[in-house]
Amino acid sequence: MQLATLDWILIGSFFAIFLMIGILVAKRSGKNTQEFFLSGRNMPWWLLGISMVATTFSADTPNLVTDIVRQNGVSGNWVWWTFLITGMLTVFVYAKLWRRSKVLTDLQFYEMRYSGKAAAFLRGFRALYLGVFFNVTIMASVCLAAIKIGGILFSLEDWECVLYASLITVAYSSFGGLRGVIFTDFLQFIVAMVGSVWAAYYIINMPEIGGLDKLLTHENVADKLNFLPDFNDTNSLLVLLIIPIAVQWWSVWYPGAEPGGGGYIAQRMLSAKDEKNAIGATLLFNVAHYALRPWPWILIALASLVLYPNLADIGNEFPNAVLGHDLGYPAMLTNLPSGLLGLVVASLIAAFMSTISTHLNWGSSYISLDFYKRFVKPTASEKELVGVGRISTVVLMALSALLALALSSALSTFAILLQIGAGTGLIFILRWFWWRVNAYSEITGMLVSFVMALFFEFTEFGLEDYEKLVLGVAITTIAWIVVTLVTRPTNTKTLASFYNAVTPYGNGWKPFKKIASQQNIPLQQTNDVFTIDLASMLLGIVFVYTSLFATGYLIYGNMTGAAILIAIAAVSAFTIFSLWKKRKTSKI
Repeated sequence: MQLATLDWILIGSFFAIFLMIGILVAKRSGKNTQEFFLSGRNMPWWLLGISMVATTFSADTPNLVTDIVRQNGVSGNWVWWTFLITGMLTVFVYAKLWRRSKVLTDLQFYEMRYSGKAAAFLRGFRALYLGVFFNVTIMASVCLAAIKIGGILFSLEDWECVLYASLITVAYSSFGGLRGVIFTDFLQFIVAMVGSVWAAYYIINMPEIGGLDKLLTHENVADKLNFLPDFNDTNSLLVLLIIPIAVQWWSVWYPGAEPGGGGYIAQRMLSAKDEKNAIGATLLFNVAHYALRPWPWILIALASLVLYPNLADIGNEFPNAVLGHDLGYPAMLTNLPSGLLGLVVASLIAAFMSTISTHLNWGSSYISLDFYKRFVKPTASEKELVGVGRISTVVLMALSALLALALSSALSTFAILLQIGAGTGLIFILRWFWWRVNAYSEITGMLVSFVMALFFEFTEFGLEDYEKLVLGVAITTIAWIVVTLVTRPTNTKTLASFYNAVTPYGNGWKPFKKIASQQNIPLQQTNDVFTIDLASMLLGIVFVYTSLFATGYLIYGNMTGAAILIAIAAVSAFTIFSLWKKRKTSKI
């Protein structure tokens, strides 16, 4: 495919703007680590929320959704839609707790919550495990999408796709720090949304597709439209809905959907002006992430089933591409006209850059603050730490590019990452509410889940992916709970300091309160009301799901169903804001 001059002008303009933003904020971002990694803790909720959405709108996300829809239909998206439960738990329970902690990175939390050498080891090990190994794997999967899109749209070699896509991203990420990332995210999200919506509209109305009505009634599409799996198909129901809702959302650690918050989501919450802005940012993120974005991708995925009903059809059309159902998305984009093609390509580049830039800044913060400063050179100056962060940015990108050349499928990579984090999620939820969780709990969960993932990956037992997930969750959960109960709890003074800073609620702290009382250690009283937060969480889930499916019903032409769901969404939103007024969040 050949891009016209107009297309290249659009793409070049966006590259120039992103680089300019990085350069303009470079001086301020380079002042100290708080500016470089947390943008001075002064960001408003709307900018942080959009930044979170832009980060999770990566170049591989449309490919992943296309892969899912082509194989399992619209209902297959429950494998990631169920993470909304985690997201709303973060919004109404954990956002304020993270903001109160005042840590620079979520890994610093370990030495705030736990004590001794085990806490130090956990912080250092996870700095490398998450910041390098896990982070590089995530970025490699994003780079894989760039390889597939670049290979189809531009006939580029794999290494060329990664190189060209990475240069500007590394430049503005290393110059501008998190502030540069957040500002570029705002523009990137707008470009990405306009591009995906416009592309979906054009593709649906192509003569080969024949419009929305013909698409939805096409024999290759009609059986893919249900929001829920076929209840008569026990296997599909179990894999696509029951396991994700019953197990996956609380048990699995995955970047952007960590139970209890964490990673770059925690980084954004820690960058907020105050608690209210942290809560508002995560609420906006979850609404936009689940209710606003998926349908353009879903429609293009459905349209791809008309032109390329089988995987072999894609392979015949693009013989040099890395074959997979996720190719359906970039394959459909080859039909776009000049101008729109340039905008959509720019939107995909923007999606790629927003995700990669966040992961680079997030990963480099772990390397600089949680590893280099904590264990290599505690006396390092702020300028030196920013320098280490910038160097780490380049190294992480290089490692990700090399790994991307060895990957083949967005969906298979997603499944592997879920398996690696299987069973650890409950630790991240309970460590705020159960005083007995200690550093050994987390070390055990992390190691056992990783060993189980390797075991399932390299042995043949004929197990399905969902069976591996459930078994991994069960073994990991039992292991870390047993270790928790047989090891010594965290030092009392450390727990008291953590409790007074964060003031978590829950009966899980009652035994500790008795110990603190016996030792005459004063503890702060919490003003949080768990029933209000829990009700807000449940209503938030109802609001987003009803908004998501109301949009689907509007697209399908089911106006009655859409009206009912919109009414439920409106009532849920009104009730949430009524409860919000009852909150007693102080400005910190």
